[in-house]
This record gives sequence, C-alpha cells and structure tokens, in this order.
Amino acid sequence: MTATLDAIARPGGGLAMVAMDQRESLRHMFHLAGAGRPGDPVLVQFKRDVATALGSLASGFLVDRDFGGLEILDDGLLPPRCGFILAADALTQQAGGPVEETTLDEGAMDAVREGVDAVKLLLIWRRDERRDERVALAERFIAEAGRRGVLSVLEPVVRATPAELQEGSWDEEGAIREAARELSPLHPSLYKVQVPLGGAGDDVQQRRASERLAADVTGPWVVLSQGVRQDRFASAVRAACRAGASGFLAGRALWSDVVGTPDVPAWLRERSVPRLESLVEIVDRDARPWGEAR
Repeated sequence: MTATLDAIARPGGGLAMVAMDQRESLRHMFHLAGAGRPGDPVLVQFKRDVATALGSLASGFLVDRDFGGLEILDDGLLPPRCGFILAADALTQQAGGPVEETTLDEGAMDAVREGVDAVKLLLIWRRDERRDERVALAERFIAEAGRRGVLSVLEPVVRATPAELQEGSWDEEGAIREAARELSPLHPSLYKVQVPLGGAGDDVQQRRASERLAADVTGPWVVLSQGVRQDRFASAVRAACRAGASGFLAGRALWSDVVGTPDVPAWLRERSVPRLESLVEIVDRDARPWGEAR
C-alpha cells in the first residue's frame, strides 16, 4: 500500500505538526535562556516532555534519532493518531551557529521501521556552485523514501552567498520562491517552506506574499516557524493556509520560551498547549486539504 499524507494529517486533510528535531541549536537555546549548555540527557528529556505534552494534539511529530527520537516512538509517547516523522539530515553546524550544510543521514534512513511514517531532509539552498548537487541530493532523498515506503518531507532553507551579501543583492523572498520553483516539482510528498516576509507583514501583506509563494509551489506544502516571531506565527499560518498551504510543521513557535524553565512539563501545559490548540483550529478552518493541492 502506498503511503499518503493521511498518515500525518488531521481528519479533514490539514497538517498540524510539531518539530522537535533540533540538535545543537537546541543546546544553544538553553545557553541563551541562561541555563548553560546542557548535556545530552537534558535534551533527550526535553524532547520527551514535548512529545508527551503536545503529541495528543499534533497530527505529526518530527524528531531526530540523535537525541532519543526513536525511543519516543518505541516507548509509545505518541498516540497512534499522531504520525511519526524521522529527521534524515546530517548537519554541518558549529556550536552556537546556524546549520551551514546538510547531507543525507544514511543511518537514519536505515533506521526506518514500522511506526515511522515519514522522513525529513533539511536542505540549505544557495545560488552557488553546489546548486545542482543539492538538487541531486533532494532527488535521491525522495527516491530513497519511496523505496522504503515512507513519505518524504523536503525542507529547503534559503541562504545568501558571500557575493550576494557583499553586493547587497540578496533577496530572501525571491530566493524562497526560486527554490520552490526548483525543488517542489521534484514531487516530495510534502514541501516545507519558510514563511513569506518572516511573518512580519500585516494581514494584507502576509496574504499577498503567501499567494505569490503558492503560485510557485507544486504539490502540498506547509510552513515552518524558524525566524518568525512567536506572536506572529498564528497569523502567518492563517495567511498561508488561506493562500493554499495545508498547515504547518513548527517547533520554536510552540516551545522556544519553555527551554530552560524549571518545570518544563508545567510550562508546556501553560504556554505550548494553548498555542497548538489555536493553530489546530486555524488549520481545521482555513487549510487546504493536502489532497486538493495541485
């Protein structure tokens, strides 16, 4: 049987998914919150706490294998109706810095087993000499997921080249759309894309920017939350859904201000659960069901 996005979707076909695949960036978030740079067990427990608190509301849960992700699956922390998405990207990243490059994590692909519904690849997109190489990587990832009978979630994140920064020619909005025209026609099961305008536009601007992006995306798509102010994410999701997105796959917008708190489960219940409930309502009301995407 061919896998479909129903495995990670709401009953109405929208997608309301939680991302918890941050690795060294999560450790750095603890540092920024004044909690030091924690050891691996702290990161593992944080991911388990998020799964426990938000899994019952989410249609899908994305996690890495490096910090206990597969144990979240094996230990039954997620209800059956919450699909399991395994990060399959190996990251090149300095401590405290952004992800600079990615490759396919062959170990993660080999770890796909019963209960894994989808795999995700983060792809750093630049207008540089490695552009064709990254397209080939995306194609291989999609093909490998298909061979394993699981869904493929492709997540390009655009970055400027040094020349673009030096010349002042960097256009992030144009790059997001250009990447969509290049990569979404490869037909991943789901295309995960940056929010237009970083979510900083007013309602009209956000809707128009989302509509421009929608014209360049082939197939079902959702937005991510990195780079969007926490208080702006809900309106950005609403604009994207009304423009044709099927929902969101987000982490920081849900739980970033819980990192480093003294009682993580309590703060998740108080802050993150209401946020996710509100976002689920937006998806159920405004998202385009994934099966209707062109």
